[in-house]
Amino acid sequence: MNIKILSIGCFFAWVAGSAAATRDLSERVTAHISLKIPGNDAVRYSLVLREGESVCQAESELPLLITRKVTPNEEHRRITVKIKALEDIYFNYGEELETGFRHADCMFYMPGFWYRHNLRSPEGAPSLRNSDSWLAREDRLSTPLTAIFDTSVKKAISVIRLDEFDKDALTTHKEGEVILSGKTSIGYTGFVNRVGKSRLAYGFPYKEKPFTYIRKLTLAPAVEAYQLLHKGDSISLMWEVAETIADDFSECVQKLWEYSYDTNLPQPVENPYTTEEIKETLSNFFVESFMDDVKPHYYSGVEMLTNTCDNTYTAEVGFTGRTLLNAFNALEYGESQGRTELAKDANSIFDTYLQDGFTNEGFFREVIRHKRDSRDGVLSIRRQSEGVYACLHYLNYEKRHKRNHPNWETRLRKTLDNILRMQQEDGSFPRKFKGDFSIIDPTGGSTPSATLPLILGYKYFKDKRYLEAAKRSVNYLDRKLIAKADYFSSTLDANCEDKEASLYAATATYYMALVSKGTEYARYASLTKKASYFALSWYYTWDVPFATGQMLGDVGLKSRGWGNVSVENNHIDVFIFEFADVLRWLGKEYGEQRFTDFATVISSSMPQLLPYKGHLCGIAKKGYYPEVVQHTNWDYGRNGKGYYNHIFAPGWTVASLWELYSPGRAESFLKGK
Repeated sequence: MNIKILSIGCFFAWVAGSAAATRDLSERVTAHISLKIPGNDAVRYSLVLREGESVCQAESELPLLITRKVTPNEEHRRITVKIKALEDIYFNYGEELETGFRHADCMFYMPGFWYRHNLRSPEGAPSLRNSDSWLAREDRLSTPLTAIFDTSVKKAISVIRLDEFDKDALTTHKEGEVILSGKTSIGYTGFVNRVGKSRLAYGFPYKEKPFTYIRKLTLAPAVEAYQLLHKGDSISLMWEVAETIADDFSECVQKLWEYSYDTNLPQPVENPYTTEEIKETLSNFFVESFMDDVKPHYYSGVEMLTNTCDNTYTAEVGFTGRTLLNAFNALEYGESQGRTELAKDANSIFDTYLQDGFTNEGFFREVIRHKRDSRDGVLSIRRQSEGVYACLHYLNYEKRHKRNHPNWETRLRKTLDNILRMQQEDGSFPRKFKGDFSIIDPTGGSTPSATLPLILGYKYFKDKRYLEAAKRSVNYLDRKLIAKADYFSSTLDANCEDKEASLYAATATYYMALVSKGTEYARYASLTKKASYFALSWYYTWDVPFATGQMLGDVGLKSRGWGNVSVENNHIDVFIFEFADVLRWLGKEYGEQRFTDFATVISSSMPQLLPYKGHLCGIAKKGYYPEVVQHTNWDYGRNGKGYYNHIFAPGWTVASLWELYSPGRAESFLKGK
């Protein structure tokens, strides 16, 4: 490769056209390309687009031809870059767009990865604490978009990639300058601080800087990928820049999700399964995971190996195990299908948990490790709430079938009263505490998980104390989470910005709306809508590409409709539970077709990895749905992109999908349908 070294300092000025949203926008774009000879450090070259020309020129020749075109599209500007090789080259192309915003005034949005400053995240996870500039590979994001929101002028500028995402390539290294083994579709996006001013940064192929995030709380050195372009070949790249006016970060996220959805227009995934077939397959988990040689009986659904799915001696009430919700599902399904063994096993779980599943203080024994003879003294508002939630559904079902359980009712009243006792003056609930009611973690991010059983408890026991506590909890959510666009620490294995906090907040306010009227109903509906946009922002509107040889790509996984997890845990999963119901309800309430349509996308997409004979998708047993689906360059400890972590918890995945395909539960319970 005959590359002439040159030094060019220049910029390309882009002035917005006549569209109202961009009329006053005047941006500076700097472009550059880095070229690499294998075995040598890459050399970076600045590029200039001279006025009235479309060819990016330099002071001396490069072994390539770069043309660049900016096309107005109503209030947006599309940037099309075409690179043609005059010799064989290895390249990485990039641009920076100066927003004119003071970096100190800005919040940053990279959906499913970055919210505001990510300062809820601890050391070792991406945040502004580690660096004031971040570039990330696009497949980390639920939409390949970055936005910078200036809080002082209430304006955001975003860039989204518009190319066809149909391929990826493997590399032998994950840091430094790496040469791709083939062609990829994955570029990069992010934001940088240049002398106190914020810039959008984007390019192709991917790079991550100043760090790449390789596993939980592990930042690694930067990476920059180089793709080969043969002499005579060319590649076309496309981005769109848009301006958004918003009163606050919440409205900014709402408008950008709508824009992302309208841009990508995710369609339902074609799959061959009916709801009946999905449930029949998942029900095998109830059969093979049932454990009755210890008490309480349970479904083994945590700390399992994907390559064996052997049962373990750990029972978990909520969070990842969800054994009581699975027991209710198995009971309801078993009786409806005439599968008496399923119903018998489910009843034995409830019977033995009634006897052996509670502490002396009346809390659920959340995690029981039988073989290790250990009892975790730490309790959580989330697991306690999920246990009560499952049992109230069980009791309501039983009452409808004229079967009463006064001992269970007494137990649950005690646990609900304990939950009332844990509520703080501001309406929140502590994340973690001990059986003696002493608080370990006072943060209120898990508060909405308590709202659900309180409302169900109010309806079932007709006790207004529970409703009043639920109202106080939602007032807290309104003030501290929803109004501040600060959804954090609902999941128990991370302490950061996460999907589940916004999803639980949306579900909690939806429950409040179902038991309210008039102005209260309108208020709770509005809060549900506002929180739902943040939950939606974690769900993929596009299909990330995989390389040949990466199992998830080889089996044809489409990521649209799946949700990323948190800033700490950068993988996708099927956490949905009742959120599709929330979206359908919002769609009717507000006449918003996007909600209704995306609920359909989610429902069609999530059963793709349903494991059964001949279609096990890397799982040893039928119906044991995978959990840690690693879709980007990140792993939870094993295997990496295109595979699962070797340890998983199918207890919650089965429960989540079961609720997704059992629509209307909350309305049926709370409205007596």
